[in-house]
This record gives sequence, structure tokens and C-alpha cells, in this order.
Amino acid sequence: MATYLTPALAWRRLRDGNERFISGKSLHPNQDASRRSSLVEGQNPFAVIFGCSDSRLAAEIIFDLGLGDAFVVRTAGQVIDDAVLGSLEYSISELHVPLIVILGHDSCGAVSATKNAVEAGAMPTGFIRDLVERITPSVLTSLRKDDKADVNDMVVEHVKQTATRLADTSRVISDAIEDGRTAVVGLSYKLGEGRAELVAGIGQI
Repeated sequence: MATYLTPALAWRRLRDGNERFISGKSLHPNQDASRRSSLVEGQNPFAVIFGCSDSRLAAEIIFDLGLGDAFVVRTAGQVIDDAVLGSLEYSISELHVPLIVILGHDSCGAVSATKNAVEAGAMPTGFIRDLVERITPSVLTSLRKDDKADVNDMVVEHVKQTATRLADTSRVISDAIEDGRTAVVGLSYKLGEGRAELVAGIGQI
């Protein structure tokens, strides 16, 4: 069963799937009727993927996965809120998923909007403001490190900060990491190449 994978083996499985996708050799596993039927009574995903909602970042496709393989949570700019934390904790405490993936990508619109807001000193209106406020610390950190930082630098910083915040904020997640039951990897996806590049890791991977 997938849930018996260690964090390191789960990460290797994702890497292998991404390599197949990059090379145009995707297997499209676990996408047939028998797989669908086998999942009616329950699920055993081997990873939870918390990524940006961008339409170009379909997790099951870029990691060559199928039904039941990944528990997926998505928000614009992979912004954490209470519902996200609850979903991630559910995946760890109830589904016993051995790997949490934070998935950002280059040319992210939410991070670009935050960069523009910081530079202009003017916040957007509506609920987009909430997204921008949550991404702002990552943008400011990038600019403090390098005042010429571009959007893609800020995406990497945001992925790193998100991974750290999960481990710091959630007792369920931090306990699972400490016990070796799960690990967190932060990835930055390159839209043109299709590669999900490791930029952060917490736990035994």
C-alpha cells in the first residue's frame, strides 16, 4: 500500500514521475476503471501536494500520477489559511501521508501582484488583498536579501517560508516530522521545462 512508503521513497516516486513528464514518457498510471473501482471504499495517497491554483500546475499531470495517488490542496500563490492547515493536518492524521509537498512556480501571478503592491505602496481591493498580505513577508524578505530580486526569486522564498511555517504552526505536522512519519519538500516548478526543482526540505528525505 502507498501509505507504507517512507518520506524518502515517496519523494523518489514523485521525482521519477516528474522526470517521465519532462521527457514526454508519462505512463498515466492508475487512471482506468479498475483503479476507480478499487478506491470506492477508501484512499491511500502517498503524498499531499499543496500548490498554486494556476491552471498550468496540475499536480497529477506534472508528477505522472493517477486516482488515489495524491491528496491535493490548491490556493492562489499557495497561500496558507485555516482551511488549508486543516486539510493538511487531515492528510497526516487520518490518511497517514508520508510526504507534504509545497509547490510554487515561476511567473506566479499572485506573487507578481504582491511585488507590484509592495513597490507601489498600494494594496489591491477585495479578497485579493488577503492573498497579497499573506505573500508580502516573502516578497519583503527577498528584497532585503537582494534589492534586485525578481518574481521567481520571490516564489522560491515564498515556498521556503511556507514550508517553515507549516512545520512551525501545526503541532500535528511538526510531531509527524519529528517522529519521521512525514517530511516536507518545497518545490519550484519551471513552466517552460516542466521540472519541479527542490528548494527546501524539512525532515528525512
